[in-house]
Amino acid sequence: MPRLDIREYKKSLRAKYREYRTQMPACVKAQKDDRIARRLSSLHAFQNADLVLCYVSTPIEVETREIMKRAWKAGKRVAVPYCLPQTTTMEFYEIQSFDDLAPRTFGVLEPLPEQCRLVTDFAHSIAIVPGLCFDSYGYRLGYGKGYYDRFLQKYKGTKIGICYQKCTKTQLIHGRYDVAVDLLVTEYTVRPKRMGKKTHIAKDNVF
Repeated sequence: MPRLDIREYKKSLRAKYREYRTQMPACVKAQKDDRIARRLSSLHAFQNADLVLCYVSTPIEVETREIMKRAWKAGKRVAVPYCLPQTTTMEFYEIQSFDDLAPRTFGVLEPLPEQCRLVTDFAHSIAIVPGLCFDSYGYRLGYGKGYYDRFLQKYKGTKIGICYQKCTKTQLIHGRYDVAVDLLVTEYTVRPKRMGKKTHIAKDNVF
C-alpha cells in the first residue's frame, strides 16, 4: 500500500474548504457567524473567563469581531495574536478596540505593539482557535504555518475551535505537533472533543 503524504493530504483539504468558504453567499455566512457567536458566548467557559484570546478573522473565516464585542460588553479583556515570522511563533497583545489593529502578516489585522499591552499571564483565559476544518477529536486543519500549534502546545487554558458545520469531518489525519481543541462550536452544535482511538502520523507532518 502506498504511503500517504500528509502534505498533499492537507493541501487537498485546504483547497476544498477554502473553495466552500469562498463560494458561501455573504448573507448565509453572516447568519452562520451570528449563530456561532451566540453559541460561543453562552458557554460557561466563555462566561467564566476574564481574558479571551481571539484571532482577528479574514473574509473566509468565522467572523470574530462580534465575539470580541460580546467579550468587551461582558467586561472581559480581549487579546489577539501578533505573529513573529522569523520564528513562526506568536504573542498576544490586549486590545481595547479595533482601532488598535493594523494590517501586517499575510495582510491579517494584528495589534499595534506600541499602543497595546503584551499578555504574559494567561490565567483565567480561553483561546478561540481558527481552522479550515475540525474533526470530532478536536484536531484542526490550519493554514500550514504552525503558529497556533506552537502556541497551543504550551497553553493551559480551555481551547475552543469555531468552524462551519460543513467544514467538519469525523476524523482528520494529524501529526505529532497538532494540538486538539477542547470544544468545537459550529452554527448548529457545541461538541466536546471525542475521546478514544485516533489516527496519528508523525513523520510527514508539516510543522
